[in-house]
This record gives sequence, structure tokens and C-alpha cells, in this order.
Amino acid sequence: MGTVKLNNIDEMYPGQSILLQTGQLVQYGAGLFGYNTVPLLVRRKVEQIIVETLNKYGCIEVLLPTLQPDTIWKNSGRYDNYVDNGTMLITESNKGTFCLAPTGEEAMLEFAREKLKSYKNLPVTYYQIGEKFRNEIRTRGYLLRGKAFPMLDAYSFDIDEQGMIKSYENLRAAFLEIFEKIGMKVIPIVANNGDMGGKKSEEFMLISEQGEDKILYDETTGIGLNTEVLEKENYEEYLKEEYGIEDISNFKEIRTMELGHIFQLGTRYSEMMNGKYTDKDGKEALYYMGCYGIGVSRTVAALYEQCLINDPKWGPCGFSLPETIAPYKVQIIPKMDNEEKVEMANKIYETLQSEGINSILDDRENLNIGAKIKDCKVLGTPYLIVLGDKTEEETIELENTKTGEKESITLEGLIRKFK
Repeated sequence: MGTVKLNNIDEMYPGQSILLQTGQLVQYGAGLFGYNTVPLLVRRKVEQIIVETLNKYGCIEVLLPTLQPDTIWKNSGRYDNYVDNGTMLITESNKGTFCLAPTGEEAMLEFAREKLKSYKNLPVTYYQIGEKFRNEIRTRGYLLRGKAFPMLDAYSFDIDEQGMIKSYENLRAAFLEIFEKIGMKVIPIVANNGDMGGKKSEEFMLISEQGEDKILYDETTGIGLNTEVLEKENYEEYLKEEYGIEDISNFKEIRTMELGHIFQLGTRYSEMMNGKYTDKDGKEALYYMGCYGIGVSRTVAALYEQCLINDPKWGPCGFSLPETIAPYKVQIIPKMDNEEKVEMANKIYETLQSEGINSILDDRENLNIGAKIKDCKVLGTPYLIVLGDKTEEETIELENTKTGEKESITLEGLIRKFK
């Protein structure tokens, strides 16, 4: 990445505007983006957290094809709806018609039916992280609503409603842990199941003025609900029965961004696609299913917007990524015409690398220290070390790029800090 002067930053989405202007994101068309190294590594870290956490909660990772024959969508009865409203991208060939999957219920049920033929195989929750495609009429917010996007989608299969509820609560806890590890405080809110069907669902919302959704939120209890729920004829009874909410007079309207959504689907998709297993009595019974999703690229975009840092003079000027997410923990900037400081920088860099602490050594010639500091912030590196003429031997001044706070530290202390 070369040094770029930031101009005309998008006021609504300044973080992603900076990523685009500095070449960290490349736009190929409306809702279509390529990732440069650092945002890609951030995305992979988010995916790693998702995988490790879901594995911890007893889920099984699989990977299903994104390109699918139209027959599985016709079997579920959703093909015509998705094609008529223009959401699903399809291609016709001499081998038949194929779809680029906008979601994964059909493919996962096809997969599970071959594996889960007996009650002895249940319960189980499968998940995957893969690309999804939706021909959005109105792309919005760059990565926040694109046409192609990586997504975590998980599906639980149980023998009855009680088992489905248990799996749902298990994944709900996993989702809360995932977002906590990423460093994002989300609110699980009561939601409308919409086209997905089923009885109960919750959205995982991030409080953000950039969000498309308005929710009602009780700050005292931490409970929120999507205003769409109030459109139900029996919403008061529904809220009391499913969520224990009896009074919404204290709820206030706030703007939020949806990052995840979980559903209790019941037997809807099993009925449509003949999803059955053999029960204890040797009879056929329908799977009870749950569905769980996290928008990976949307979460990455929201994280960058959340981690913006501002210059008092110029406004948004870069990021300070959380230490748990940042691909590189520290950026080392020596004064290049001072041989002693260059040698010291190399020693720090090599020591950190040998300890498994990823760092960046900015040894570019003919570029002043001020420009290199700006680039450090653009990359989102959480810590900065500048080795100038006034730097004392063996003394490292470590700066937190988020707060601007500085501390003097030894190399050994630096290793302990990042370890």
C-alpha cells in the first residue's frame, strides 16, 4: 500500500470509504468487492473465532456447493418466489438450470437427509462459512449489503420441539460469545420470522446510526424488539408467551445494524422437502430444525466503522483494530538515516517475529515519519513504535493508536505485553 491522501470521505460510511481510498478494498461493481491483505486477514480472524466457538459448542463444520441445481429449490417451493422477485441469480446451460445460492436451507437439508436417517443420529448442528449471492436491487453501505458476501449459516436437526429449543439456546449462547470475542456488543432482540417461517426468532443487533433498522429497546433490562413484531395481530400475547415481555412502555426507539439472526423453524422445511428420520418405534418422523446466520463481511464492515479514529483537524483518519482481531499488533518506524535506530528496529522486529507476534517494520526510504504514522493508522495497527534521534538506547516508546497514550517499555516487557 502506498501513501494516499484521503479526500471526500463518505460521511455515512467513513470507515469503508477509507478502505476503498487506500486500496484495502477494491470495488468491481455495485455490491462486489475484493479484499487486500489486512482486511482479508481481519475477515479470516472473524471466521476463525466463529469456527473455534461453534466447535466448542458441539457443532460440526461442513461445506456445501454454492452453485446448485434448480431442482432442490423447486422441491422446497421457493424457486419461483426467489426468481420472480429477482433475488436469486440463475444460469441456464445444456446440462440444466443452476442457481447461485442466496441461502442454505435447501442444500443443508439435502445434505442432512443422507446422514441423519435414524433418531440415533440426532441431535446434530451443521454449519458452514461460504459465499452467498443475492441480486440486491438496492446495494447499500458497501460491504454492509452486497450482492456477494461470506456468511456463516448453521442448521440444527432434532427429534422434537424440546430438542429444537435446546439447540436454539445453545447457538444463542455461542453467538453472544462470538461477538464478545470479536469485540462487538450486540443486543439479541425479538424479531419477525418473515419469509423464513417458523415460530420464534431473534436478531443480533449492534447499536449504530449506520443501521437500517429501528428497534425498541429497554436500557434497564437490556431487552429489545424489532418494531415489525408489533404488526402481528396478537403481538402482546406473542411477546408474553415466547419472550416473557409483558410491558413495553419503557422501550425507546434506537437505530441498529443487524449482524446475525437465529430462527426456530420447526418442521416447515422438513415438510416441504420430505426431511424425515426413523424414530424409536420404527416410524418416519419429521426433523425439527433451527437456522442460524452471521453476516461475516457485514461484521467486518461494522467492526471497521466501530474502530475509527479521528484527527482533531481532519476528522476520520484511520482505525485502531482490537488486539484480538488485528493481524499485526505493532508497527515499527525507525528514522531511516540513523543507522543505530534502523539496527534497533530490526532487532525488535526479528525478536517479535520469533515470538510469534506479528508486526510491521516500515523501512521504506524517502518517506518521512509523519507519513508513515498516517499509514499505520490507515492499516488499523493498534500500537506504534517510533525510533527517532531522541530515542534512548534500549528504550522503546509504545503508543496506543486509539488513545494516543504512550509508555516506555523494554523489549522483554513488550513481548510479555503482547503474549
